[in-house]
Amino acid sequence: MKTCDTPERLTLCPLKRICGWRSIPLLAGLTLAVLGAAAAIVGLSLYRQLSEPLAAEQYQRVNPSPALYDRNGRLLHTYLNEFDHWSYPVELGSVSRRLIDATLSAEDKRFRDHAGVDPWAVGRATLQNLWNRRLVSGASTLTMQVVKLNDGPVLGFRDKAVQALTAMRLERKLDKDAILTAYLNNAPYGMNLLGCEAAARRYFGKSARDLSLAEAALLAGLPKAPGDLMPLREPARAMARRNHVLARMRADGRIDEYEYRRAVAEPLGVKWRAFPMLAPHVAMELRERAEQAGSLQVTLDGRLQRLAKAHLKQQVGRFRGVSNGAVVVLDPWTGDVLARVGSQDFFDTPGGGQVDLTRAPRSPGSALKPFTYALAMEEHRLYPSEALLDETLDFGVYRPANFDGRFRGVTTAAGALSMSLNIPAVTVLNRVGYEALYDVLQEMDFTTLTQAPGHYGLGLTLGSSEVRLLELTGAYGALAAQGQYRKPRILTDESRPEAVRVFSPGIAAATEDMLRQPVPAEALPAQLVRARGGGELAWKTGTSSGLRDAWAFVFGRGYVVGVWMGNNDGSPAQALVGARAALPLAASIYRQLPARETPDAASRQELMRTVTVCARSGMPATPWCGVTRQVEIPRELYELRRCGVHYPRSAVTAAVGERWPGDARAWDLADVRGASRSAAGERTRSLEIKTPADQAEYVLTGEKDADRLRLRSSLEGAVPVHWYLNGKYLGRSTRDESVRLGLEPGEHRLTAMTDEGTTKTVTFSVVRPKRGPLL
Repeated sequence: MKTCDTPERLTLCPLKRICGWRSIPLLAGLTLAVLGAAAAIVGLSLYRQLSEPLAAEQYQRVNPSPALYDRNGRLLHTYLNEFDHWSYPVELGSVSRRLIDATLSAEDKRFRDHAGVDPWAVGRATLQNLWNRRLVSGASTLTMQVVKLNDGPVLGFRDKAVQALTAMRLERKLDKDAILTAYLNNAPYGMNLLGCEAAARRYFGKSARDLSLAEAALLAGLPKAPGDLMPLREPARAMARRNHVLARMRADGRIDEYEYRRAVAEPLGVKWRAFPMLAPHVAMELRERAEQAGSLQVTLDGRLQRLAKAHLKQQVGRFRGVSNGAVVVLDPWTGDVLARVGSQDFFDTPGGGQVDLTRAPRSPGSALKPFTYALAMEEHRLYPSEALLDETLDFGVYRPANFDGRFRGVTTAAGALSMSLNIPAVTVLNRVGYEALYDVLQEMDFTTLTQAPGHYGLGLTLGSSEVRLLELTGAYGALAAQGQYRKPRILTDESRPEAVRVFSPGIAAATEDMLRQPVPAEALPAQLVRARGGGELAWKTGTSSGLRDAWAFVFGRGYVVGVWMGNNDGSPAQALVGARAALPLAASIYRQLPARETPDAASRQELMRTVTVCARSGMPATPWCGVTRQVEIPRELYELRRCGVHYPRSAVTAAVGERWPGDARAWDLADVRGASRSAAGERTRSLEIKTPADQAEYVLTGEKDADRLRLRSSLEGAVPVHWYLNGKYLGRSTRDESVRLGLEPGEHRLTAMTDEGTTKTVTFSVVRPKRGPLL
């Protein structure tokens, strides 16, 4: 037998230089020892690396698209994230079970059993890679893909080993559900969609929790090659991949044969669907805050927002020459804005749909009148039943007229407000002063009142200022919430605005009653008219000068609905009348709002009281009012002003006269003075008492004829004047005769009266002289 030390074998056996053939067992043992040591070193190194801290949170991190959510947590609007991706992270419990199963079958069927690396997959991949002498199979587990999504792609065997090691370290830090959640929120699904929720909404228009089996299988297959399999561009490839995933689910026992056959028979059912954009104007306003916070919850109700948008678009389409509108729905008891639509179409409105008309200054027309009437009642200068005159009103440089150019004569304050008559409104404002109305509007956060009160004048009640729909709706909220104003708010994380008492509860309730009337049938959809009839609602309209703006406000039951309609450029249209264009929309939306409780509201019995008023004047009755009736007035409204229309013609007889102010400017039935008209309508001159002066004090002298007073009036020598002292008739003064009064100590009331019934009363006192000190 030849050995390796023979010359001819020397070059063939390298071991010859070390040992002979007999030493091979020794060398094999040495080799195994070296390999064992190397394995131990590798194992120790692996153990040490697995034991090193790992910032697991970086693999869970999601860069979400900033979003707005409604008060109930529904997605209202979304923005691209800083990398121009759409991404909506969700919890695993908000993902369809079908999508979870499909993802595991497609990517890692033994996910629940391995520790980050699947040995069976590694063995398979090793054989395939050795056979092909290149990397053709990576044996990636779901955990390894989570690592790849964060750390970047694998470029070779070394990167693959690092990825596998990191996956094992990650498994030691996170549980399986957390890893699966990280994958579903960061995996690419085509285009710029990251995460299953964004993909489900884009392709199917639904949340990931609502996916069907076929839809889930399609999404689960996309991350393998999101560009090549993008279903909107490559539907055939996407369907083949979907069916492959379904087959793997069947093979894994996740679905049965029946489910498989039904799913593969379904069409893809994908199309490009826009993400929710229900409140684009609010989103524009809050974009910077949303990007900083990641997401914001707003006070809007998604269902009411959809309702308002749909009705607005439909209503604008009804009218020629009207291209835009805006809607606000408010909870007056909290200040929460429940719906806010800034234009009829954000992308397709003449003049720019991006302009937010809920915040744009526009002329309100008559929409401010209710606050004038409420203010007058608050200051005890008006009763709802009080008669007002709708007739020519002349302030010299200012001559208001009614919208239709007609006059209605004498009507009640409630009737004048419900008919939106201009003359009575200006008359009432003239009583309280436009400065007072200006202050009330400022108290309710009207930001458009930038000039001094005198700039707007008495025309303030008729719309001489501009207002914003959002702010005016908030002001109507004060009437709806029994006098308490709350500034409208849009973010739920903001503290609720503090209530500001601008009107007494009864005054606000009385104003609501004055505005309550049947809604014209044409102002409601036909189906609502048939189901409920026109019905009575508290509503007010406004129409700006020149038919440029139409307004309507409907309130009650815990809601205020405000509507503006017009054109961005302010161009007029015949249809832009509040009752025609805006009221139908406001009433239609209001009628379809869900019922709600208003626990803070006081009952009518608590707010109102019954009084007796003159049937003719509507003022609290006096003993001279022959016919009376019962009405309700706010408990806070004092009966300081009483009927001055009826008066005693004589202090010694029961004859009663009736007089009325001569014009609308001087109209105040509690103080009928100046030019007046009798029941027959004839006019007399102004009556004033000149002597004695009102509130005068006289000191008795005790001298003969010195303590007598000649009574004098402004009508002396023109018409006869009758004089009464403390209700006792003194006589009549004429051009040729005078009446003299002998002074007596005490408090006295002197009344002068013409034959037509005009009266004037003053009070005066008479005292004795004080005695000096005794010397």
